[in-house]
Amino acid sequence: MASQKTVLLIMGSTRAGRICPRIAQWVAQIGRAQTGHAFEIVDLADWPLPMDDEPGIPAMGNYVQPHTQAWSAKIRSADAVIFVTPQYNWGYPAVLKNAVDHLYHEWRDKPAMILSYGGHGGGKCADQFRQVAGAVHMKLVPTSPGITLPEGVIRQGAPFDPASDFQQSLPSIRAALGELAAQINPVSAS
Repeated sequence: MASQKTVLLIMGSTRAGRICPRIAQWVAQIGRAQTGHAFEIVDLADWPLPMDDEPGIPAMGNYVQPHTQAWSAKIRSADAVIFVTPQYNWGYPAVLKNAVDHLYHEWRDKPAMILSYGGHGGGKCADQFRQVAGAVHMKLVPTSPGITLPEGVIRQGAPFDPASDFQQSLPSIRAALGELAAQINPVSAS
């Protein structure tokens, strides 16, 4: 059996009243059960990364700010990442773009998965984020699950249970997790 790997679930929302933590926890449970790997949720609200406060460009890797150095170490420590992100006005949140843009080499060849959610499943958000992930050379899996939220959850904060309310998304989530696991543990040719 392969050794346990670490997968970071980076929550792409810091908005008050967000549902991102519940979705990320649900995906982490599915991932642990399916792969046996360690899934750690990373809340960007706990990672204050001020916009453009590094004197050099991230591609140079000469970070002087302690928060950037810590963020770099966190991302380097992971075997893979999953971005759990809402779709805001057809795009993804600025806090997520900023978190990616703080680094460069740390993302290169990092196996990654995008899971989006929103009133229409978050496909436009995932498409935009896929372009940025490509620019920093992440190894994105082909499947990007999108969870369609009911209007009541979005507009009225209606209660929901991911395990029962998002069952239609489970096959694509499992497929993407399988693709991610295959990138983390490639089968070697003999």
